[in-house]
Amino acid sequence: MKILIAGGTGFLGRPLAAALAAEGHDVAVRGRSGVAASDIDGASAVVNLAGESIAGRRWTAAQKQRILDSRVQATRSLVTAIQGAAAPPPVFISGSAVGYYGPLGDAAVTEEAPAGSDFLAQVCVQWEREALLAASDRTRVVCVRTGLVLEKDGGALPQMLPPFKFGAGGPVGSGRQYWPWIHRDDWIALARWAIKTPAVSGPINATAPTPVTNADFARALGRAMHRPAFMPAPGFALRLLLGEMADGLLLSGQRAVPAKATRLGFQFKYVNLKDALQAIFS
Repeated sequence: MKILIAGGTGFLGRPLAAALAAEGHDVAVRGRSGVAASDIDGASAVVNLAGESIAGRRWTAAQKQRILDSRVQATRSLVTAIQGAAAPPPVFISGSAVGYYGPLGDAAVTEEAPAGSDFLAQVCVQWEREALLAASDRTRVVCVRTGLVLEKDGGALPQMLPPFKFGAGGPVGSGRQYWPWIHRDDWIALARWAIKTPAVSGPINATAPTPVTNADFARALGRAMHRPAFMPAPGFALRLLLGEMADGLLLSGQRAVPAKATRLGFQFKYVNLKDALQAIFS
């Protein structure tokens, strides 16, 4: 298959491209812009992972606009190219996030839940709305609502490690907020499965079946690193340091579960956080 990945040089795109190429597919990687209909014409799949990092900088008004625009504009460009292709791809896999649901309590959240109203939720709503414009009788659209992706060479995990290495790790805020996680190997497998499975369409939660609270996450991480995990990071201190981003990324969460993937037969390699972290730190 010919597969095009936009935003394919990052933490998720690079290993996804490598995995698809290892299967024998013809993989083309592009940046956030510059994809034309001729690039897409005849492709078997297009994957959209383009977007400004949500944790790269403090959320000033300008940075929030960059986060939104980078996703909406890149997706719009791809959709326009798909619509203009003589032979559009049978499937368009577009990124999204579990932030779609907004901050929630401990009730399990499936793909049927409504959108939240905070900044990240509204980014995801507009992001997915653009992607779904590519849907037609010739193109299936899948919006992958990704949780906290775990691997040691990127994403959020390396940023969590320094306090634990010095014996000062622990929960953030109350620790009661749920952190829906997924091992990167499972995320890659899920994306590949979504490309190849015609029954998959619309939103799909890319999270392990067993989300945990932040306090449980901290304890599991401490055990995996053989370090204590009892030193909490107060919410007020994180808000002073990070501003609005602290609430959006650390002090709130969702108990998101992969209801659609489970129902359609996807098999997770890492169901439990303990096993995922042991694989990462072994």
